[in-house]
Amino acid sequence: MQKTALLIIDVQKGFDNPVWGKRNNPEAESNIALLLAAWRKQKLPVIHIRHCSVEPNSPLRPELPGNAFKKEAQPLPNEKQFSKSVNSAFIGTDLEKHLKANDLSSLVIVGLTTDHCVSTSVRMAANLGFDVTLISDATATFERTGHDGVQYSAEDIHKINLVSLNGEFCDVLSTAEVLKDLT
Repeated sequence: MQKTALLIIDVQKGFDNPVWGKRNNPEAESNIALLLAAWRKQKLPVIHIRHCSVEPNSPLRPELPGNAFKKEAQPLPNEKQFSKSVNSAFIGTDLEKHLKANDLSSLVIVGLTTDHCVSTSVRMAANLGFDVTLISDATATFERTGHDGVQYSAEDIHKINLVSLNGEFCDVLSTAEVLKDLT
């Protein structure tokens, strides 16, 4: 696990805003906190990603309180942070350069939201040659209305994205499975 970084994507207060709609997996932040504590205890690398939206009405805009990290995922001073304004943690950041410079070939990815920034970052990480593990119960998303007018539940969107990513771009595991392997 020494070459494995915990990549925490967009665990920000703005995702508590009701504008997003109904969310699945209310335990995601608790599981992220468990993983973060385990990584810190083992002195493994932790990387935080913050979404700085350029959308006029987004709660994740840099000047708004919603841009702040949630308490469960507060970075320590020695933990690397990157800010982005698009879905991928690799676009417009030095994340890839940092990972390669520090010989980090594997990532364990958690965060918000499963179908947007998490999925995009998982796909890009795999395409860039990183070994990726996505933690199913340490990510979450929101319900959506499709192009067809059908309302899709957050849980359905979450599960479909995990199925789509698993085996092609990453291995999907649970928090308990990763913690067991870590100890």
